[in-house]
Amino acid sequence: MIVNDCILETENLSKSFGGFAAVSNVNLQVKRGTIHALIGPNGAGKTTCFNLLTKFLEPTQGSIKFNDLDITKEKPAQIAKRGIIRSFQISAVFPYMTALENVRIGLQQELGTSLFFWKSEKSLDVLNSRAFEALKQVGLDEYADELAVNLPYGRKRALEIAATVAMNPELMLLDEPTQGMGHEDVGMVTDLIKRVSVGRTVLMVEHNMKVVANIATTISVLQRGEIIAEGPYEVVSKNPQVMEAYMGTADTELQGH
Repeated sequence: MIVNDCILETENLSKSFGGFAAVSNVNLQVKRGTIHALIGPNGAGKTTCFNLLTKFLEPTQGSIKFNDLDITKEKPAQIAKRGIIRSFQISAVFPYMTALENVRIGLQQELGTSLFFWKSEKSLDVLNSRAFEALKQVGLDEYADELAVNLPYGRKRALEIAATVAMNPELMLLDEPTQGMGHEDVGMVTDLIKRVSVGRTVLMVEHNMKVVANIATTISVLQRGEIIAEGPYEVVSKNPQVMEAYMGTADTELQGH
């Protein structure tokens, strides 16, 4: 039996709002075990594309396949159960809960106790080891008992990724994981994305081209809702259409963004 090396595929995926085509005929192929980046200037349709993939929006036309199964008509909860986890879906950081408690919240559904906050906290102890292991993967194990409100911004984002990792996703969708970060935090989060990508697939939207150049296997460039270029960074960064889309050159925009 030959297994398709693409974990996620879209065919002519499109979304229109009235007469405006936010995403138009996107054919995306995300290979297993890779870090695939979706980039493009503001308004290119990146977030809309993510919302279509996780079914927060219904496509106007086209299809989505995950592990060769058509998931176009499925609901967000079904998508998550299949192993597609988008960072913000389970990454709301509760400021006055500890880092461990934040990760554990995302795991509660497995016990069937996600809505039963009146239950004894002891009933959640079975999840502690898994939550702690997720914190360890992103270097936050020493902050397990620290309130989230006390964590620096970069470590809060690491906590969100820990909560995503704890769900053991087959495909992680990360939406602007380094947005708003200083240089040191960007480096930390870039490294942890590399670490947690081992054994799974990552699809990410990212503006920071240094991050993309450093970790992405394949880059798809969107402009006005359409893919205008695709390939490794070395190829995409020299594409004239891509340079024009970013209203600059490869040196000023793509390599130094």
